Amino acid sequence: MEDLDTQVLRSAQAWHTAGLPVLLVTVTRTWGSSPRPPGSLMAINGRGETVGSVSGGCIEDDLIRRVREEGLEAVCALGRPATLRYGISADQAHRFGLPCGGTVELVLEPVAAHSQLAQLLQANLERRSTQRRLDLRSGAVELQPGRRDGVPELSDDALVTQFGPRHRLILIGAGDLSRFLSQMALSLNFEVIVCDPREEQRASWSLDGVTLSHEMPDDLVLRLRPDARTAVVALTHDPKLDDLALIDALQSEAFYVGAIGSRRHTALRRERLREHFGLGEAELDALHGPAGLYIGSKTPAEIALSIMAEVVAAKNGLQRAALVPVAEGKAAQPGGGVSPVELPASCAV
Repeated sequence: MEDLDTQVLRSAQAWHTAGLPVLLVTVTRTWGSSPRPPGSLMAINGRGETVGSVSGGCIEDDLIRRVREEGLEAVCALGRPATLRYGISADQAHRFGLPCGGTVELVLEPVAAHSQLAQLLQANLERRSTQRRLDLRSGAVELQPGRRDGVPELSDDALVTQFGPRHRLILIGAGDLSRFLSQMALSLNFEVIVCDPREEQRASWSLDGVTLSHEMPDDLVLRLRPDARTAVVALTHDPKLDDLALIDALQSEAFYVGAIGSRRHTALRRERLREHFGLGEAELDALHGPAGLYIGSKTPAEIALSIMAEVVAAKNGLQRAALVPVAEGKAAQPGGGVSPVELPASCAV
């Protein structure tokens, strides 16, 4: 399964190649409440077919109507990009179903040979972050290396957007927990790779859409060289499999590196990595261990949910301190358990 941006770009390129007129629509700015954030994409062809979205459906309906009734040439005069705003007045907000006072600004771009969508798709496939600059006067596009994330930047003469590869999750260990994590990650449009060199663990493990590797985990991490859109989670409880892979992951650009285990085992792991492998405190502090947010999880599915929630929070830029649900020193929980700060989800494994 491809991420939504890739689906939009691929559809726009395919329609253009087939000879259909196509508009690429980008949410550039929003004010107040809005259904879709800046950077959201939609493609619409001359028949009114769409992929992606820029609102809950109301703005899409109006764009489809305009394309069908007026044609793409009228929507974008002289084949040049156009800027459009919805929801400026209370009447428009009500008409287009925008939340209370919300305003959405869009750039509509006629797709042409110089749009460089094929080159952008290839960069994503090769896991290269790309900055795309659209000249609003001519429609010309320039591509160059960019940041992994970033909101669009709109000026009087250009729209600059950032595109990155699909987020990727590397799981060390094939088991029930990795199966649930894989299912959740796939539903969130992550590319998922499960690595386990143990034949007995891999024998009964299969899941459509997941790449299963029998390499040693550290060999896999070194080969893939995790980038800033990659998360790595160790699930085996076996230091021979987990530790070397974690060392390599912590020295990479991975946005999240985690490992399951109790607090005692986490402390022992940190000591091993410090004493025997020379990792510094900054690298050790980057390790999420025990992995997962506290949600009182008991089953593998619940533990997977807690880990995936922490991965998504890290992907979205939340600092770890913001994820602690209860202040340090809170009283013990009913049933004799310790506070959520002291008992992360994965220590039940």
